[in-house]
Amino acid sequence: MKLVTLVLLPFTATLASTVPFKGCRQIVKESIRGPPSGWYKHAPAPKHHILELKIALPQPRFPELEQHLWEISDPNNARYGAYLSKQETEVLMAPHPETLDVVSEWLALHGLTEEDVIRSSANDWVTIRVPVGLAEEMLDTTYHVYNHAETGESIVRTTSYSLPDILHHHVDLIQPTTMFARFKAFKSTLHWANQPQPAVSSLPGGKIMGPAGNLVDASCNYTITLSCLRQLYNAENYTTTATNCNKFGITGYLGEYANNKDLQQFYQAQNSSAYGSNYTVVSINGGKNNQSYEAAGQEANLDTQFGFGLVWPTPGTFYTTGGEPIYIPDLVTPNNTNEPYTYWLEHVLSQDDIPQTISTSYGDDEQTVPYTYAIRVCAGMAALGARGVSLLFSSGDNGVGGGFKDPTGQLCKSNDGRNVTTFLPTFPASCPYVTAVGGTVNIPETAAFFSAGGFSNYFARPAYQEAAVSAYLAMLAPGTFEGLYNCTGRAFPDVAAQSEAFDIIYQGQKGGAAGTSCAAPAFAAFVSMLNDARINARKTPLGFLNPFLYSTGYKALNDITDGSNPGCGTLGFNATVGWDPVTGYGTPNFDKLKDLVLAMP
Repeated sequence: MKLVTLVLLPFTATLASTVPFKGCRQIVKESIRGPPSGWYKHAPAPKHHILELKIALPQPRFPELEQHLWEISDPNNARYGAYLSKQETEVLMAPHPETLDVVSEWLALHGLTEEDVIRSSANDWVTIRVPVGLAEEMLDTTYHVYNHAETGESIVRTTSYSLPDILHHHVDLIQPTTMFARFKAFKSTLHWANQPQPAVSSLPGGKIMGPAGNLVDASCNYTITLSCLRQLYNAENYTTTATNCNKFGITGYLGEYANNKDLQQFYQAQNSSAYGSNYTVVSINGGKNNQSYEAAGQEANLDTQFGFGLVWPTPGTFYTTGGEPIYIPDLVTPNNTNEPYTYWLEHVLSQDDIPQTISTSYGDDEQTVPYTYAIRVCAGMAALGARGVSLLFSSGDNGVGGGFKDPTGQLCKSNDGRNVTTFLPTFPASCPYVTAVGGTVNIPETAAFFSAGGFSNYFARPAYQEAAVSAYLAMLAPGTFEGLYNCTGRAFPDVAAQSEAFDIIYQGQKGGAAGTSCAAPAFAAFVSMLNDARINARKTPLGFLNPFLYSTGYKALNDITDGSNPGCGTLGFNATVGWDPVTGYGTPNFDKLKDLVLAMP
C-alpha cells in the first residue's frame, strides 16, 4: 500500500496572526479532584523552576493506523506481516496542518520561537522548556510542590489547567500537569541467596517433571537460572543467530543502570559462552549508565542478565532514559520531574532500525495516569506494533491491587472523588496494544500471589480477546467482586512466566530477585528466539503478539490452573483452565511455539 509522503510544515511564529486568540475564553482542559492517595500539597512551586512541557497534538488518522495493526498482526489475514515503514507510520500519526499552525501561533504569542520548540519526527508531540511562571500564564493554573507521604518524593504538579477554547480540539494533553504516576519497577526487594532452601521432591538423578513433560533439574524449584528457564520452557536445544539482524531490547528508567562487571560475572556463572560479549547502550533524554558498583540497578541487572543471557548471541540493546520523577525544592538545579515513556517512544519511533522484541518492567496504577496520557502513550505502542515490534510489559506485583488480603491493610481506593474500594489495574500493561506478562512460581507452576491482573478502566476489551475473557467471566459465580472491576475492559495479563528466586549478580554478590519484572524479560527472550527462527526461515518477525496468542498461540502455552492474586481485601481472581486474569494463557512451550510460528506465513 502506498501512502502519501508527509509534508513537514515550517514554524509559523513569524506569520501574521490569523487566529483570534485575543478575547478567547480560557476553558479547563483537564482537571482532577485532588492528588492521588499518598500525595499532599507542600508549597507553591518556585516561579523560576524549569518545566519541560510536552504537548500532544491530535492524530486524526490514528483509526487507519489501528486498522493496519489489526490486519498485519492477524495470522489469518492476507496482510499478516506486511509491516509499515517509519515514513508510512508517521503519515498516520501526523496532526492536521491547521493544528500545527494554530499551536505554533499560540506558542509565538507567549514569546516562544522556533529555537525554543522541539518536535517529534511525526510532528505529533511538541516539547518546550519554560519556567513555572510562564507555564502558569499559558495554562491559567498554579503549580505546587507535592510530597509523597510514604517515599518522601516531591514533584511539581497542578490539579487543573486551561487553554483558550480555540485550542481545545488542537491539543490532546499537556504534561507535566495533572499526572502523579511514579512508574516504579515491578520487583520485590532483592534477597541474598544464602537462605535455607526448601526440600524438593524429585525423581532419581535430581530431576522433576517440567510443564512440557520433560525432566527439569530439581534445583529449579527454589533457584531460577538461565538453564532452568530453557529446561522449563522447552528450549534447551535451540541456538540463536548473531548475524540475521534480529535484536532484543531492554528498557531502563528512573536511574536504573545495568552494571557490566555484574553482567560478566553472571555470564561466567550461567552462560560462559557469552562471557566477554557486550550490548549497545542507547541514551535517551540524558539517560546514563553509571558503571560504579554503588550505582548498579537491581532492576536493570535482572533484566539485562536474564534477557541478554537467554538470547545470546542475538545482539542486545539497553535503553537508558533520563527523567527522575523527584524534585528537591532547595536545589539550584532541580531534577527533571517528567515521566519517561513519551521520551522513549519519541526516540524509538524516530529510528529506522528498532529491535524486534522489547521488554519493559515498569508501570503504575492505571488511575494515577491521566486518561488522555494513557490513550496517547498506548497509541505510540500501537505505532510500534504496526512497524513489527513485539512489546512486552510486566503486569505488576500487587495482585488485583494493594496486594493485601486483609481488609484493614488494603490500599484500593478510587481517586475520582468517590473514594470507594476498587480493584487497581496497572498501566501500561492495560494497553491493548502490548503483551502483558504475569508471574508463576514453583514446579508444577502455580500463579504467583502477587501477579497483577484484572480489567482496565480506560481501555475497552479488544476483539482478539473477547471470546477468551467472556468464557472466564461466565465461570464466575454471579455477583463475584461486583462493582470492584470493569467487566467490559481490556483484560490482562495475556501470558506468564516464572517470577521468583531469579539468581542474579548485584554489586558483585549473588542474590535472588522476584516479581513480574522477572517474568517479562524471560517471556520476551523466548519471543526473541521465535523471531530468530522466523527470520532464519525468511519470514517476518511476529510483531504485535496478541492476535496470534489468542487465536492460535495459546495452544502452545502451559496452562496454569492453580493460584490467585489477592488484594483489596479479597482473595482476588483465580487461575483456571484457559485464560484467566492472573496468568493469562500461561507460560511458553518454546518448541511447540516454534512449530506454530514457522507454519504461519
